[in-house]
Amino acid sequence: MKYSIELNLEAPRSVVIELFDNPDNMKKWQSDLQRFEHISGEPGQVGAKSKLKYKMGKRAIEMVETITVNNLPDEFSGTYETGGVWNEVNNHFSETGPEQTRWRLNTEFQCGGFFMKLMMFFMPGAFKKQSSKFMHNFKEFVETEYAKRNS
Repeated sequence: MKYSIELNLEAPRSVVIELFDNPDNMKKWQSDLQRFEHISGEPGQVGAKSKLKYKMGKRAIEMVETITVNNLPDEFSGTYETGGVWNEVNNHFSETGPEQTRWRLNTEFQCGGFFMKLMMFFMPGAFKKQSSKFMHNFKEFVETEYAKRNS
C-alpha cells in the first residue's frame, strides 16, 4: 500500500528542519512515543538505526528506524520495521514562500503475516489517518514554536 500526504506549514523551512531534525522534539508532536533510543551508526546519518517505543491505547509497539536518506533541508527518508510490518517514509520539504514550507510525505507499507495483510486490506485508511495525525501534530508544534520566537 502506498500513499502521499501534503501539508503547508506557516514557518520558514529552516525552522521546520531545525525542529524536525531534533529527536528530542519527537515526543512533543508524537504523543504516543514513549522512548527514542539510538542503536547504531552515526546519529542522524544514513545507516543509523534507532529504536522507537510507542504506547497506542493498550498496545505497546516497538519499531526500528533505519535512515536511508538525509539530504536535509530537502529530504529525509527511512524505513520502520515492527512485527511483520515494513514501512518506508520519504519526507520532502520545499519553500513555498519566505515563511511557508510544504511538507510532502510519501509512504509505502508492506505487511507479512495473515492478520496484518487482512488489516491492511480492510482498514487501509487507518494507516493514512495515523500519518496524517502525526503530520498535523508536527504542523501545530512548528507553528506554535515559530510564533513564540516572533512574539
